[in-house]
Amino acid sequence: MSKMNNRENFLRTLNFNHPERVLSELPVYTLKYLGHDHEGFAGGGDDSPTGSRWVDIWGTEWHKIQPGVMGLPSHCPLQKPENLKTYPWPDPDDERLCSQIYRMASQYPGGDQLLGASHRDTLWEKAYMLVGMQDMMIYFHSEPAFAHEVLHHIMDFQLGMARHYLEAGIEFIQLGDDLGTQTGPLLGPRILREFLAPEYLRLFQLYQAHRIPVWFHSCGNLDAALDFFLELGVKVLNPVQATANDLEQVRKRTQGRMALHGAVSSATIMEGPPERIVQEVRQRIWQLGQQGGYLCAPDQGMPYPQPHLAAFHQAVEQYGWYPLQPP
Repeated sequence: MSKMNNRENFLRTLNFNHPERVLSELPVYTLKYLGHDHEGFAGGGDDSPTGSRWVDIWGTEWHKIQPGVMGLPSHCPLQKPENLKTYPWPDPDDERLCSQIYRMASQYPGGDQLLGASHRDTLWEKAYMLVGMQDMMIYFHSEPAFAHEVLHHIMDFQLGMARHYLEAGIEFIQLGDDLGTQTGPLLGPRILREFLAPEYLRLFQLYQAHRIPVWFHSCGNLDAALDFFLELGVKVLNPVQATANDLEQVRKRTQGRMALHGAVSSATIMEGPPERIVQEVRQRIWQLGQQGGYLCAPDQGMPYPQPHLAAFHQAVEQYGWYPLQPP
C-alpha cells in the first residue's frame, strides 16, 4: 500500500531521494496563457477541426491537416527580415492573454498535485514558426543580427509570462523546444551556444531564483545537447526517445543530476502486442530508474489503442515499486 502521495513521490523522484514508486504521469496542474496552444484572438488552436485555418496571437497562419495532430504553419509573418520593422509583438500583459492564467489558477484543486505552468515553443520553435525553419537556419549565418533580435523578443515575451506564472504561485515549470533529429542535433553547437544559450539563460535564471524546478521537452537525439541541458539546470528531461538515443549513456551522464521522463518507444505502444509493451516497460524501469530520477512514459503523445495504453499503465503499476526487480 502506498505511503506517499503523488506530490511527495514526484519530488523525491526529481531529487533521486528514495521515491516509493515510479510514476507514469506528472502530478502537475498546468497553467497556460491564451495562445499557448497556437490559439488566435479570434479562435483556432490545436484542437480545431481537421481542415481549419486560423491566425495565432503571433500572426502565424495555421492549417490543421491531420486529425489528432497539431496544425502546420502555412504563413510566417517574419519570413523576410524587413518585416521586423513593423511587426507587432504580442504583449504578455495583454489581458486577453494573461487573464487565462489567473482564471485557471483560481480553479487549481490542490491536493497532491503541484501547481505548474508551461512555455510551449519556448524559443527555437517559436522562431521558426515566425520566420520559417529553413529561413531561420539560413539567417543564423546570413542575418545574425536579425536572428538575435527575433530570439530576444521571443524571450522577452516568455519572461513576461513567467512573471505572471510566478505571481500565480507556481511550483513547477515546463519548457519545450525540439533540438534533435532521429540521428543527431538539429542545430550545430555554435548556433546553440551563440544564439540560444544566452536567451534560455535569462528564463532559467528567473525560475532558479524562485527555486522552481524546470522540465524540458526536446525530441530526437540529444547526445550533443545533454551537457547544455545540465549546465542550464534542467531538472527533468522529456521525452528521451528510445529509438533516437543510447539510453544507457543518457542515464550514465545524468544519474543523480537530471531526472528522465519518457523513454518507452511510441512504436511499441502503438503496435503492441500488450506482452511486448509490458516487456519494454519492465526493461526501462530497471534500466533508468534504479536510483530514482525516472518517470516512465511513452516517448511521444499519440492516439494509442486503448488496450495498449492500459497494458502500459498496468505494467508501470505492477513493476514500478521500490526496490525494483530486474526483468
